[in-house]
Amino acid sequence: MDAGKIKDLKFFVDQCKANPDILNDPSISFFREYLESLGCKIPASAHKYGGSTDSHHASHGVYDSDEDVEEKDNDVQMESESDDELIESDIELDGDTVEPDNDPPQKMGDQSIEVTDENREAAQIAKGTAMEAISEGKFDEAIDQLTNAILLNPSAIMYSSRASVFIKMKKPCSAIRDASAALEINPDSAKGYKSRGIALAMLGNWEAAAKDLHVASKLDYDEEIMAALKKVEPNAHKIEEHTRKYERLRKERTNKKMERQRQRRRAEAQAAYNKAKKKETSSGNPCGGCTPGGGCSGEGKQGGMPGGFPGGMPAGMGGMPGMGGGMPAGMGGGMPGMGGGMPGMGGMPGGVPGNIDMSAILNDPELLAAFKDPEVMAALQDVMKNPANFAKHQSNPKVAPVIEKMMKKFSKPT
Repeated sequence: MDAGKIKDLKFFVDQCKANPDILNDPSISFFREYLESLGCKIPASAHKYGGSTDSHHASHGVYDSDEDVEEKDNDVQMESESDDELIESDIELDGDTVEPDNDPPQKMGDQSIEVTDENREAAQIAKGTAMEAISEGKFDEAIDQLTNAILLNPSAIMYSSRASVFIKMKKPCSAIRDASAALEINPDSAKGYKSRGIALAMLGNWEAAAKDLHVASKLDYDEEIMAALKKVEPNAHKIEEHTRKYERLRKERTNKKMERQRQRRRAEAQAAYNKAKKKETSSGNPCGGCTPGGGCSGEGKQGGMPGGFPGGMPAGMGGMPGMGGGMPAGMGGGMPGMGGGMPGMGGMPGGVPGNIDMSAILNDPELLAAFKDPEVMAALQDVMKNPANFAKHQSNPKVAPVIEKMMKKFSKPT
């Protein structure tokens, strides 16, 4: 077993002895289960795994370097910060609000009816009666009279008048319905905007209330509108500032998260590159095509001759006709990359002394290019099976020059 791994294992066991809580790490649950299967008693955890910084690093020490652990810790921390919900602080607002009224919707007038003079006059009488009831604090009676007036003459002024009574009765939802009906009939109704703005403020809808009250003040300024604005505007401004603040924070948070993701992708790409570079360097042979004789095929593959000669060159090949001698004797060990190598080519008639530098062939670009041609390789294999077959290939302009060049290199004195 690798001495380094044994040292790491001993370190891990020592850490477990010092802090058994390490065994609660889910990533090594298989080891805990193995210990339990042997009858070992695992002590109860004093606290959840991760509560101790030392135990956290100790559990990783067996598998990761300190840099890896630190990087993983930073990633976990950044992901935790990114996933946490941004909790908004409370806003201190001034002014009292009321609960929404849940009364059934009040009766509304029919806009499609034709209002006669008699109806218009009767509606005015009902409205006058309602005003007297309001002055006496009889709000329910005032609502009844104004409802009769609305049924007779559903005008903006009638709806606005009833909305103001609902406000006095602290029924903001009913007031908003009447004020909105008045604005549908007359979009320039200052009283409609004022009543709806005050009702919205009663519900704590400060921004919408401020908007309606500002419109009302432009249409028809009065002290009641200004008093309402003084109450509403500070809260509306606080909400607007609060909203802008957290919109900015969310945007910054999103930008930081995107930047972390970009940095992580760059780091992962750099780590992958460094790992590949380290692996290439540690291999000690980046090309892979270099041969024992010093030559290199340049193909990045083990061995020199592409395609290879299956089964190797047969031993005892005699001289090829017209080639002056034969293939050299004593070429043991074979030619790298040629299938099964060139086994024991001893005793070739007319051969020359061995110790041929194979790089002379493997570094020849013309020969390397020829070896990639299937026709040339087939002819070479045929000649190597039977040197006498060279005669039938002499007329082939591709094959003959290759064989002749190879034989010259074999015949070259060392």
